[in-house]
Amino acid sequence: MTLTSLVLDLNHNRIGENGAKYLGEGISKYVTITSLVLDLNNNRIGYNGAKYLGEGISKCTTLTSLDLYLRHNDIDENDDRILA
Repeated sequence: MTLTSLVLDLNHNRIGENGAKYLGEGISKYVTITSLVLDLNNNRIGYNGAKYLGEGISKCTTLTSLDLYLRHNDIDENDDRILA
C-alpha cells in the first residue's frame, strides 16, 4: 500500500513521549508520503517525544509539504539536552 498524503488530528490526547515514539516509527514506514499534517497540540510529548517524532519524519525523503502543530507539549527550548 502506498500512502502519499496523511492528515492526523490527535489534539488533546496526551499521547506522551511513548506515543510520539510509536507515531514517529509508524510514519517512518511510509517513505513515499509527500504531504503530512500532524496536529499534536496538547499531548505532553516532551523533549524525547519531539526527538523521536523528528527522527521518524526525517525518513520520509519524498515529503514536500509538512504542517506540524506542537503547541503545549512540554518541549523546553532551554533544555540543556537540546543545546548539547
